[in-house]
Amino acid sequence: MFMKTVLADGQAEQQVIREMKARAAGARGDIEQIVRGVMADVQQRGWDAVVEYAERFDGKAPYIVEPKVLDDAYNACDPKLIAALEKAAANIRDYHEQMLVKTWEWNRSGGETLGQTVRGLSRVGIYVPGGTAAYPSSVLMNAIPAKVAGVGELIMVTPPTENMSNEVLAAAKIAGVDTVIAIGGTQAIAALTYGAGFIPQVDKIVGPGNAFVAAAKKLAFGTVDIDMIAGPSEVLVIADHTANPTYVAADLLSQAEHDKLASAVLLTDSMAQAQAISCEMERQAKLLPRWDIIKESVANYGCAIVFDDLKDACRMADVVAPEHLEVVTAAPRELLPYLHNAGAIFLGQYAPEPLGDYMAGPCHVLPTSGTARFFSPLSTDTFLKKTSVIEYTRDALESYAQDIIALAQSEHLDAHANSIAVRFAEENDNENR
Repeated sequence: MFMKTVLADGQAEQQVIREMKARAAGARGDIEQIVRGVMADVQQRGWDAVVEYAERFDGKAPYIVEPKVLDDAYNACDPKLIAALEKAAANIRDYHEQMLVKTWEWNRSGGETLGQTVRGLSRVGIYVPGGTAAYPSSVLMNAIPAKVAGVGELIMVTPPTENMSNEVLAAAKIAGVDTVIAIGGTQAIAALTYGAGFIPQVDKIVGPGNAFVAAAKKLAFGTVDIDMIAGPSEVLVIADHTANPTYVAADLLSQAEHDKLASAVLLTDSMAQAQAISCEMERQAKLLPRWDIIKESVANYGCAIVFDDLKDACRMADVVAPEHLEVVTAAPRELLPYLHNAGAIFLGQYAPEPLGDYMAGPCHVLPTSGTARFFSPLSTDTFLKKTSVIEYTRDALESYAQDIIALAQSEHLDAHANSIAVRFAEENDNENR
């Protein structure tokens, strides 16, 4: 069979999980060593170091892509593509406007006012890969939630390839990116992290990249914030006997084509269905241009696991915590309460994973490699900074004064206790006279 198929027995499915985790191992030590050197050099020497690395690895010094270039790129694109990008942008914007958290205030009782101010970050950097990995959809998915969140300035960095992608530049124009800078690789992340020349320091860096970019973002964290360290793409499909094998096979292949480390896993309660889907995958895959990538991906990280009960499949899905989780069953919503860990969940045969990649509206920047157990998708929350606000009247503070003093003294923080006590000391003195 094209995709190996095993019966769940408590051991086979655990082996699949181990293999998936192994493929997502961190950056090689030699890459981290190189990146660490570049980051430290840029931090110390600034713009001169950035220019040196850019000329070595990008072939030219960094430069700002003028707005006219974005306009020309937009006009050079196929009108059908522009229409699709505009439609996707509208859906992404609508979705993220619905989830936007706003400043709030709450009067708990007499004299106690509590709240939270919610503001967009001042400046965010978006890394966009160049060459064959240039995806205009990722520009929309990273930039639009930031704009909805109220980010003050959005800077996009992308390698200065000989012919920069018109599609990527058009997406930047549609998404409202403020500045596009032609610079790639580790030097781009370092410049955004520390600030260099006309490239300002940002508050946060988001966006995908190669192993060098991922290692640089990891090292940047703490000086600036980052979105996540993304691993290889993955999809897990839970399907019963009612699922259309042609549809499920196509969905599994849509992730297997990403790269040789991508993972496509099928969980089902029907051996006949597993075999039918595997055969259909092979038929479709041989017709696709990325057949060589798909074949290796499926051979190494693809698998069908047959369970007696789909609730057991849900338990495995929760352990895997996949980036994309499709539920293609007769009643997919019945399984939803059993699914807790996934970057995005797609319900039913007409909600395939590529719908989420391009058009539905939720962001396609999702946690991978099991991190959906504790990470969330990129969204407006990614770009917001929240600050607590506390306001008390004198009477309100007095009602808690002795409790606060008792807590502070229990921790041997007498100055904390005194900060409360001094506010009522004069009144107590007057009462004692």
